[in-house]
Amino acid sequence: MQVCVDASRGSICRMTSGRPGETDDERADRNFGEILQELRVSQTGVAVLFGFLLTMPMQQRFSRFDDVQRYLLVADVLLLATASALMVAPVAWHRVLFRQQMKDEVVLAANRLAQLGLLFLAAGVVTSILLVIDLAISRASAVVWAAVIGTLILVLWAALPLRRRLRGS
Repeated sequence: MQVCVDASRGSICRMTSGRPGETDDERADRNFGEILQELRVSQTGVAVLFGFLLTMPMQQRFSRFDDVQRYLLVADVLLLATASALMVAPVAWHRVLFRQQMKDEVVLAANRLAQLGLLFLAAGVVTSILLVIDLAISRASAVVWAAVIGTLILVLWAALPLRRRLRGS
């Protein structure tokens, strides 16, 4: 539920859904804690993939990469670097805005940054699948498996939660 108050002809709206007896500050603290916990889980995946990709140019086989594989590697590193930046950003927001009575704004920003981070993580995972299977088997297999994994991520991370959200409203 959203409650709006007219503050000298400007409207201030706040989300009021929360636990019974929970103050706005307590709700914001709980929501921020939940977002940080979710980011800890996803950031681990980003770090593992990112670290693996950063070592690829050091491998002896790298010199045999064709142009497509090199571009995939660069694209993948950039996608995962962006995902990492987006997923760490809520911590920076919190540090910069600490004790400024802006917890609601920090929580909203953290939510948006986390969503964008997941989008870039999904693109990075699909690109990683494309690159690794292209190197290991064939480009045709890589395209098929990247499409399968991309579809799986889309269904699990977006379609099913959105479907549930619409049914719950």
